[in-house]
Amino acid sequence: MTRPMSKHIHRQPAEWDLHSAVWSAWPSDGDLWLENLEPARQEVAALYKAIADLNPANGAPRGESLKILACGEEAATSAQAALLGTGAEVISATFGDIWLRDTAPIFVRAGGQLSAACFKFNGWGGKYVLDGDEQVAPFVASRAGISPIVNDWILEGGSVDVDGAGAALTTRQCLLNANRNPNLTQADIEQRLAQSLGIEKLIWLGDGLANDHTDGHIDNIARFVSPGVVACMEPGGTDDPNYDALTAIIADLKAGTDANGRKLEVVTIPSPGRVEDADGELIPASFMNFYIGNTTVVVPTYGTKADDRAVEEIAKLFPTRRTVGLPANYVITGGGSFHCITQQQPAV
Repeated sequence: MTRPMSKHIHRQPAEWDLHSAVWSAWPSDGDLWLENLEPARQEVAALYKAIADLNPANGAPRGESLKILACGEEAATSAQAALLGTGAEVISATFGDIWLRDTAPIFVRAGGQLSAACFKFNGWGGKYVLDGDEQVAPFVASRAGISPIVNDWILEGGSVDVDGAGAALTTRQCLLNANRNPNLTQADIEQRLAQSLGIEKLIWLGDGLANDHTDGHIDNIARFVSPGVVACMEPGGTDDPNYDALTAIIADLKAGTDANGRKLEVVTIPSPGRVEDADGELIPASFMNFYIGNTTVVVPTYGTKADDRAVEEIAKLFPTRRTVGLPANYVITGGGSFHCITQQQPAV
């Protein structure tokens, strides 16, 4: 799908564009996180400190402002203590869980003005419906002082990845899933994404990772890293639990073109392979779930033999930023990783 766009259309900037802030949330619900609550808090605190990028000489943040939602007095106190010295603004808010990539607004630009595209949210197809999550988008927009644009259909931020120049990646498994927008056709969704996010060319991939409750979010499998350049994962062997899906993704991307008709450049990163939880269940671990901050790219790691090489390969894609790998084994027990819990607010 390629369509002409007005210069006044709202468009989502690329993640590598300058941010004024990042919105995220503090693990707050003990009933959801159970024994993983405190370890998950330690992992997200490390993520936020990396994004803030404190100057060792004077302790001043060099990255971007941290806007961290916390639900309840205990969580707010915990967040403030853990993030002391980072300049983080801890904001009391009501939400179900921390996955702001999907529940917060997607910030878009038009004519030098920033707006907040707010979409409906149904708990990833009704699987995890939590009180408060539907209110996160309008709350963040209001708190940021940015005018909302209300979209009357379901879209999660992790299901699309843009290059800021009119192209976007997504999966059929998610956006065409009957549990999201059963009355919308593929053409309908393409038209709405063009209107809401300024997407001229939508590149459709097939399935995402096994056991991914998001039904194949793109930010777990393929990411734009610069205009026309896409990173994805290469299976470590035929025993990789995602061998078929990852092989198909590479082939589809190599056949793809951007909004200007140029063939995509495809860069492969090793897959973490099989990663299991404490009960031996396969989890959707992915090195693609990295966050691109102003000064720092933060890559989730899982204690696999591929961790170091993956971080090194991703670092090559962002030569003007530092790249760090940080453990995400506890965060992912909640269903996602670093990209899933962050939503960048572009600079105007």
